[in-house]
Amino acid sequence: MAKKKRWYKRFIPFLKEVRSEVKKVTWPSRKEVYNTTLAVIFATLFFGFYLFLMDIIFSWAIKRIEAIF
Repeated sequence: MAKKKRWYKRFIPFLKEVRSEVKKVTWPSRKEVYNTTLAVIFATLFFGFYLFLMDIIFSWAIKRIEAIF
């Protein structure tokens, strides 16, 4: 049965592998990051407002239904 290496003996090779993998990553440009950030902010505001309106409408509808019964 093979003995497992201690964690600290595996750490340096692990970091070297991480470094080589990070070099392979294609990083987005500043313009791409800016545009996607704006899209996320816009979508968040839009859906937040939409859900707020739906909550108001459904609350009003439920109060009307409860008033009938």
